[in-house]
Amino acid sequence: MKKLLTLVLAVALVLTMSCAAFAEGFSGEIKVWVADAAVDFTNQQIEAFKAANPEYANMTVAVEAVGEGDAAGKVITDVDAAADIFGFPQDQLARLVAAGALEVVEPGNAEIVKAENDAGSVSAVTLGGEMYAYPMTSDNGYFLYYDKSVVTDPTDLDKILADCEAAGKSFYFEINSGWYQTAFFFGAGCTLTYDSDNEGNLVKCNVDYASENGVKAMKSMIKLSKSAAFTNGSSISNATNVGAIVDGTWDANAAQELFGDNYAAAKLPTVDGYQLSGFGGFKMLGVKPQTDDAKLAACDALAAYLTSGDVQLARYEALKWGPSNLAAQQSDIVKADAALAALGEQLAYTVPQGQYPGDYWSLATGLGDRIIAREFDDADDAALMDALTEFQDTCISYAG
Repeated sequence: MKKLLTLVLAVALVLTMSCAAFAEGFSGEIKVWVADAAVDFTNQQIEAFKAANPEYANMTVAVEAVGEGDAAGKVITDVDAAADIFGFPQDQLARLVAAGALEVVEPGNAEIVKAENDAGSVSAVTLGGEMYAYPMTSDNGYFLYYDKSVVTDPTDLDKILADCEAAGKSFYFEINSGWYQTAFFFGAGCTLTYDSDNEGNLVKCNVDYASENGVKAMKSMIKLSKSAAFTNGSSISNATNVGAIVDGTWDANAAQELFGDNYAAAKLPTVDGYQLSGFGGFKMLGVKPQTDDAKLAACDALAAYLTSGDVQLARYEALKWGPSNLAAQQSDIVKADAALAALGEQLAYTVPQGQYPGDYWSLATGLGDRIIAREFDDADDAALMDALTEFQDTCISYAG
């Protein structure tokens, strides 16, 4: 009984100290890394956070310009010297977790994240059942831009191709890209992911391209390549005579300029009975582990604020970054953005991009090039399975 009482008192003391850390706030320094374009915006939001939370009014926050693509590498190289809060893309999550560079999201905040953000972004910040970061955007992926005077039904690939052929227009899709190519394989039901160890090394490839679903995807790409309207590509800025193109939000302005009053956007179409899928991309804020409970509480509170719905909406207005927050996505200003609306619908069908070996991308290019070269035009299922088995075995060889 005495041991039990001692344990209860110890737990009570820990809880009291934890609550005190939250209540007392933090007056030390926190370092934040964000993309260069977001530095001014982030500084403004931090001042708003401090004004709304007096317990952090004396906290010093140093915001530095470190792009999402570079942040993970810098953090892993020297965790101690890295920022306390940093932005990064979803494909870096596993290696950051393996390096011990991310604190698990505080449970109360994790519940809020799950309730307020779209499923794709929640999945992107979760690994092994634990949430390791705060979703900030759902705006990286691809979808369909089209000329609505040409394309009458954007929901079906065969109809899109027929409309483009009839109008003498081109349909652009970059099937020799390992990023865009997954639209067919993932859509048909295939899997291609990699597991990594605690050092971030790829140790296992989970792939089933050499399957009935893989053959189905290959046949769809072969059929596409045979269309007189097909052109391999994904940049509308470099495209000509366009009826429709699979591209991303980064080319929204170029698409609007090209199509003018006929500008339209939609999720990817269906083909041969399945919905085209692909990779989805998300940006997030991570908090590195702290030895000071008060500082950790401050970092959690600030990261949660900087990824809240109101701030995500303000970030869209300032920088045009697409929100992951469900309420922000339903705001009139975001819904009026045709490209983001199309991407938002498409992301429901995508797979968050994880870590892939560099050789995968060139391997996928080679497969697409063979399709474009019409090497498989007359291939039967057995020949397609042989090609996919070779592809799959090579993917497996990159791990371990």
